[in-house]
Amino acid sequence: MTKPVPLRLHVVFNNVVSKSHLQSAWGFACLVEHRDTNILFDTGGDGHILLSNMQKLGLNPKEVDTVVLSHIHRDHTGGLAAFLVHNHEVTVYLPTSFPPSIKHEIRTLGARTVSVSGAQKLFGRFYSSGEMGQALVEQALIVDTDFGLVVITGCAHPNVAAMAERACEYLGKDIYLLMGGFHLSGSSEAEIRSVIKRLKALGVEKIAPSHCTGEKATRLFREAWGRDFLEGGLGAVIEVPLSTGKQ
Repeated sequence: MTKPVPLRLHVVFNNVVSKSHLQSAWGFACLVEHRDTNILFDTGGDGHILLSNMQKLGLNPKEVDTVVLSHIHRDHTGGLAAFLVHNHEVTVYLPTSFPPSIKHEIRTLGARTVSVSGAQKLFGRFYSSGEMGQALVEQALIVDTDFGLVVITGCAHPNVAAMAERACEYLGKDIYLLMGGFHLSGSSEAEIRSVIKRLKALGVEKIAPSHCTGEKATRLFREAWGRDFLEGGLGAVIEVPLSTGKQ
């Protein structure tokens, strides 16, 4: 038996703070680290803050090989250009609905772009939920582990429960961890409890909301998940065993 290989999730940009020595700002970015694969999911709204936080956390932007953008809002894409100045040798996966001008700008900075439409495998254990939503299109990043799925959402504009359901239906597995922005800051308690009910019905084991989730919703998620509620704010590091280590 070999030692289980962990998946590490570093929250490097967030307006919700877990570690105070980092600079917070409205937006979200998470570095997903596994073996020789380093994925930057979203880039926050400010490249200087993103790169500064990564440096303070000992994370080298030049070691990132993939960028996944959830949706077009600037608080999730605003740090991309500054990041690509430091490291353009990446593949950027972005929703097909992104304007051609943005894709052209990314390629001009030296990176490769891949447009994502439907739910699909990106590479290895990493998948996209595919484009979801109508007026505002968004994708989630999904990691397939032996313990269940890890689903990361940027803002979950299409409804976080719907995005979680898509992940489960697509890969036919339960969710071990759901994290990111859940877009519930303006929602009523009844609406939030409805989302919680749907996520509980899916069997979501652990949860780490932040960014646009809102204080009320975060409190209700904490109450609902108890010890399985994880801090997902700026500076948080969440470690998930990717495999059992069994041969």
